[in-house]
Amino acid sequence: MHIQVLAEGDEQALTDLGSWLGRDPGTAGLAVEPVTGDGPTMGVLEALDVLLGNATNIANFAVAYATWRTTRPSSTAGGARTLVHGGSTIDIGHLSAGELAELLRRLNDDGDRTTPGAS
Repeated sequence: MHIQVLAEGDEQALTDLGSWLGRDPGTAGLAVEPVTGDGPTMGVLEALDVLLGNATNIANFAVAYATWRTTRPSSTAGGARTLVHGGSTIDIGHLSAGELAELLRRLNDDGDRTTPGAS
């Protein structure tokens, strides 16, 4: 399952999250790629592409994201709150690790049902 976490104008939050995911034992092996802007925003970090391959990856990402969010000062809680998957855009900044994992599982299941040839 492919998701994006958007910067929402807060490149530093996204940079911090990417570093956090790379250091966390549960998510260090995930494919996490920065997405930079084209045109006038060329080189600006706009999102992180994250590839979640299985239920364990989903759970580990949810725990790592929720833990990372708790380490951020409340005054800087603006960026890296929006998740995009397919046609869905969701504010995840308020979700617990369990709620985020459940949301990701549902999005993954919905994607499996809409994939041609999926049962």
